[in-house]
Amino acid sequence: MRRLGRGFVFSVPGASGMTTDREITLRVNLIQTCHAMADSGLTFGTSGNASVRMDSDSLLITPTGLAYDDLQPEDIVLLKEDGHYFGIRKPSSEWRFHRDILKMRRDVDAVVHVHSQAATALACRSEGIPSFHYMVAVAGGEDIRCAPYATFGTQNLSENALTALEDRYACLLANHGQIALGSDLAAALKMAGEVESLAGMYWQSIQGGKPTLLSKDEMQRVLKKFETYGDQNATPDDGLIRGD
Repeated sequence: MRRLGRGFVFSVPGASGMTTDREITLRVNLIQTCHAMADSGLTFGTSGNASVRMDSDSLLITPTGLAYDDLQPEDIVLLKEDGHYFGIRKPSSEWRFHRDILKMRRDVDAVVHVHSQAATALACRSEGIPSFHYMVAVAGGEDIRCAPYATFGTQNLSENALTALEDRYACLLANHGQIALGSDLAAALKMAGEVESLAGMYWQSIQGGKPTLLSKDEMQRVLKKFETYGDQNATPDDGLIRGD
């Protein structure tokens, strides 16, 4: 049991060992991420969920059916890869794909799932996002796939999502929403925002007919440039010379 700011007493019933400062920080970060999901309009009510890797065989995940404004650190659920969970709440109904993604994708540490409007509108047509804009490459490939429909919370949905996320950091879920991955919660949330923005632009572009798509070769060039995008230590582009 730990005492936090403003007199809040925090404990995790059923969890083994002491609750570390890192675990408390991750729980608070999860709550802040949920607030940001709602504040940005990426999700509404109790829809959507998020998780973050705790260690090699466990994760922290938001609880099922609890309003984001009511979340407290003790409401966050500790979930093991074998399905055992610890805490005062049950995990999100989508715990299977959170667990499976973090188990299979050791290159990411956080998962955000939202029912954002534009992405969900496309998903309800079983459409992904093709290479209509170079920023599609931000999700790691030439397109953002849409996973086939499966009932929420099922293993079938998890398997469909894993396939759609192969070599990608985001996917749509048919008749459902989107999943975004990241190195941490902030990165996963940013990816969800990027996907929603792209979905909105693509939705607008198809209202006037079929948009022009970038070629496979061009998307490969974009993906190569993205390898150093934002890296201040990367070699400057051709023609750019740092002044002394």
